[in-house]
Amino acid sequence: MSLEGPVGRTGASGAEDSGAAGELPPYAEAVLDAADRIPPGRVMTYGDVAEWLGEGGPRQVGRVMALYGGGAPWWRVVRADGTLLPGHELRALGHYREEGTPLRERGPAAEGHVPRIDMRRARWDGVEAEPAGEAE
Repeated sequence: MSLEGPVGRTGASGAEDSGAAGELPPYAEAVLDAADRIPPGRVMTYGDVAEWLGEGGPRQVGRVMALYGGGAPWWRVVRADGTLLPGHELRALGHYREEGTPLRERGPAAEGHVPRIDMRRARWDGVEAEPAGEAE
């Protein structure tokens, strides 16, 4: 993955972290590339990303997203239970609604509560769709 413009990405805190030598660690680049590949309206869990990459685990993916994920579609890398990222619920919810991500709305007794992602319908398996006309 090549980065255009300044090297580094902003994390959830909004602070830019470009690494000691001005470049992202290779694992961070791989995680952010995976996040960039997730189609709009779909999600992968932290564990899904680690499994797809074949290295690390959910915590390592979460750490990369926290430090460097501000410039990536961070809202598409989620918790396995579909709960929205604490402290960023409303921002994420706006992205989900804009992209048509399947959500599980709570019942009327939970009025005012933030919905969860419908993981059964929204989870992406990492297989990219072939462009139209290229399928055999």
